[in-house]
Amino acid sequence: MLAVARAQAEAAGEPLVKGVREWAAGLSEAGRYAEAADAMDHLVAALRPRGPGSGTLAWTLLDHIAALHDAGRPADALAAFEDLVTMEAAEAAADRGPLACHLHALTGYVRMLDAHGLGERAALARQEAFALLTELADTGERKEWSGYQRSFWAELLTLAAAYAEPSEPDAPSPPPGAAPLRWSPRAKWRSVEGRHALRARVDALAPRAADDPDRYLAQLVCLHRSFTLRSAVCGEKQVYRFVDELRPLYDEGVDLARRLARHDPVEGPRALAASLIDRSSLYAAARDFGPALADFRQALTHLEEPV
Repeated sequence: MLAVARAQAEAAGEPLVKGVREWAAGLSEAGRYAEAADAMDHLVAALRPRGPGSGTLAWTLLDHIAALHDAGRPADALAAFEDLVTMEAAEAAADRGPLACHLHALTGYVRMLDAHGLGERAALARQEAFALLTELADTGERKEWSGYQRSFWAELLTLAAAYAEPSEPDAPSPPPGAAPLRWSPRAKWRSVEGRHALRARVDALAPRAADDPDRYLAQLVCLHRSFTLRSAVCGEKQVYRFVDELRPLYDEGVDLARRLARHDPVEGPRALAASLIDRSSLYAAARDFGPALADFRQALTHLEEPV
């Protein structure tokens, strides 16, 4: 089918081949990450001259970033993420896109920079996000937008989950960067099974962390965060109740990170800041920007960054 689409595109003098995105997702689910990244390289190159469009390039860049990350091309993934942030900033400045999407892109970029140990760049991006969130808390969006911002947030969370848990090539898994709506049935099943297994690991580790925090507490904080992110990605479609369903998990994660901060004054504050920014992002996805700003400000305080 892809060969047919390529032949049609060539005959029409059209660089954009239909089906590449779906092909890349299938390759990713099968653990063929390098091929998936090559396919997305082609797709982004064909789309980029057309500009942002109606968000097409932004959603495609999310898939591209994920494919590059899984293929072990971190520098390319970071460059693609920077392109996404720059594009969302330009769209918001021209009133062609929501400020919230720019905020979510910045928050995702911070997570990737931190995951790769790029602390100085992450701190600068956090300051941009803080300024943007301050504006949203003070005045809200500059105009009304449809509700796709939350789906954008959820797809960015799939990337955060990917940093926390390396991809496994032995079985089909949901492609990072893609929301559950675009997962195959087998990948959906694997995701559900994975969440159940992760919840069991969290529950089994909790009493050990209480008895021996030196050995287990940091691991529990990390596992709980992974479970929370997975649950948020899959719970985002519960339109009216998603915050009520997810907030207890985020609160629990913040409480665990506070315990770690008291126990480990070196690594604990960074883990607490990450948990607070995660919860801030949840509030922002629900357009509850006051609590989102409060959590973000508290995170910066724990990182000893300007507020």
